[in-house]
Amino acid sequence: MLPCSADHRGLCRARSAGYLSLLLFSVLVTISAACSNGACQVLEACAAATDCGPGLYCGNCPASGKNQPVCTRGQAIAPTSIINGLPFNKYTWLVTHNSFSIVDAPPLPGVQRLTFYNQEDTVTNQLRNGVRGLMLDVYDFENDIWLCHSFQRQCFNFTAFQPAINTLTEVEAFLSQNPTEIVTIILEDYVKTPKGLTTLFTKAGLDKYWFPVSKMPRKGEDWPTVTEMVQENHRLLVFTSDGSKEALEGIAYQWKYMVENESGDPGVKPGSCPKRKESKPLNSKSASLFFQNYFPTYPVEAEACKEHSTSLEEMVGTCYKAAGAMPNFLAVNFYMRSDGVGVFDAVDRMNGRTLCGCSTVSACQAGAPFGSCKNVSVPTRSPVTNNAGSFTGSVQFAKSASTVYSPNRLVVFMFYIPLMAFWL
Repeated sequence: MLPCSADHRGLCRARSAGYLSLLLFSVLVTISAACSNGACQVLEACAAATDCGPGLYCGNCPASGKNQPVCTRGQAIAPTSIINGLPFNKYTWLVTHNSFSIVDAPPLPGVQRLTFYNQEDTVTNQLRNGVRGLMLDVYDFENDIWLCHSFQRQCFNFTAFQPAINTLTEVEAFLSQNPTEIVTIILEDYVKTPKGLTTLFTKAGLDKYWFPVSKMPRKGEDWPTVTEMVQENHRLLVFTSDGSKEALEGIAYQWKYMVENESGDPGVKPGSCPKRKESKPLNSKSASLFFQNYFPTYPVEAEACKEHSTSLEEMVGTCYKAAGAMPNFLAVNFYMRSDGVGVFDAVDRMNGRTLCGCSTVSACQAGAPFGSCKNVSVPTRSPVTNNAGSFTGSVQFAKSASTVYSPNRLVVFMFYIPLMAFWL
């Protein structure tokens, strides 16, 4: 380009502006061409639902100061699709806390619900996205057994969600449609109706999948392999908080078979992993399952993406030191929210370390010696590197004031501020 003289400065300014515009256009075209139409991978910048690949949605995490939307994991890798045939207690499974307490669930007619919410999509969708454990609070209510997020060991019309049969029917449909999957249900049990729970599970068609208490390890031994459990169709594990139900109804008393850390704020306090009061010590060898709670006392949707980042990784490490083992269950609120990889990455890392001695389960190789790991692409933290073992649910949230994107539709979040202090 010729140098500018005093007589041609206006022309030069116009020419420079033209070159600048062309440069900016080229950069934008390059960025657009590099990642769009379902080609964007986890943690890559996105602008629309269709930019991200399978199992990802386009979202951000303002609570962590990350306002730029990136492709974010919304589905799990099935560990058994990579390393199969090990005892059930060798795996880590994702659990949703108060799985039924969904932000847009309709209240009873004419009643304003007053309670906390912990999840954003249906139980069916949770299962489709790789959740394998459900925490359900069951109460006698309206001459039936209901799911309630309540207090004082009683269900009220303003804390009630729906009859438990509805959610259990969703579980039955999932198990029927997915004959190699195993689901665990943890009951916070306030039901006093004699044989009420066994009648309920039988009515839902779940008795045919029931893992019998008589076959559960009682002295810390390994559980049957996942292959054996599938072959025998013992694909539903149910535990209750009521110690009398094991003898009365054949439902396993939770703390006889697993250890558990404290829930709520004590379970997310950095550097500390206290046991729940009903539980044996976390390092007890007389129970072969470890249940880790990781959720604050007061759930806030907008904060969950921050909670599911570095602080989650640190708490997993803290509880590992306390228990001497990786958790078999990781229970969280708002499981899909993260700054990119979240709880899915945490579970992958736990399964990788336990199943094959690798940094993530996607690096495991079936049949290879322990510690023999394949190279996987890691942008910042371990992403989904392929579709093997992923699930087919939709990334689905509830209504709110701020907007993000899912692979299937535009969705928005609801920000709920807790006003009462007696629920967990």
